[in-house]
Amino acid sequence: MTDQTVGARGTLTASAHHRNTLAEARGIIARLVPAALVLWGVLCGIGYLLTHQLRGTAFERWDASVSRRLARNRTPTWNTVTHWLTYGAETLTVIAIGLVFFVGLRRALRRWRESMFLATALAGEVTIFVLTALVIDRNRPPVTHLDSAPPTSSFPSGHTAAAVVLYGALAVIAIRVGSRAWLGALASIVAFAMPVCVALARLYRGMHFLTDVVGGALLGLVWLAATWAVVLRRRPAIVQRRAVR
Repeated sequence: MTDQTVGARGTLTASAHHRNTLAEARGIIARLVPAALVLWGVLCGIGYLLTHQLRGTAFERWDASVSRRLARNRTPTWNTVTHWLTYGAETLTVIAIGLVFFVGLRRALRRWRESMFLATALAGEVTIFVLTALVIDRNRPPVTHLDSAPPTSSFPSGHTAAAVVLYGALAVIAIRVGSRAWLGALASIVAFAMPVCVALARLYRGMHFLTDVVGGALLGLVWLAATWAVVLRRRPAIVQRRAVR
């Protein structure tokens, strides 16, 4: 067998692998789009209730009272602590951590599955959040805001959703590929603690109602579960067929 023959076979194998990866990605997107639309519809329904049907009711007053109570009890120390906590789910933070782990997982594991799961989870969460915020126009709580308010709606909390998806996805991957139990346990603790801390910080700083952070948590949890079920839980059909052969 000549070197040219070996090189040609290697090129064909790489080309086939590339086509399989693209086909797998298209299949993942096709299965996740309906789930994204359903989740978006549910969030828009909840947002409509909050901004129309429940507007001016006792429920809305209770929702706002949580923000007012936190605002009345602010201290310089907690102002600083919550300021730094919000950075755990800022856009630049999420992008930076996501890119580092996307590349690192691809190089360490020599496959795309975990990297694709992380990228799909983050990209889908941002898309659903932005589309929901475009439809639901909810003002920020009627308290002093400690951060500059972004142009998006108060509902749902994008910081909370991003924290759930980012740290939750990393915990899922750590449990899936990690060989040490303590690593999975640590990742699980971080995956629970970071979204809670971010949500509380956003509430404390007057940027969201309680129902906003609950909506963000719902978005993050449901989308993370859907992405896991499609990308990691089941092997794609094209891989299954190759395994049978």
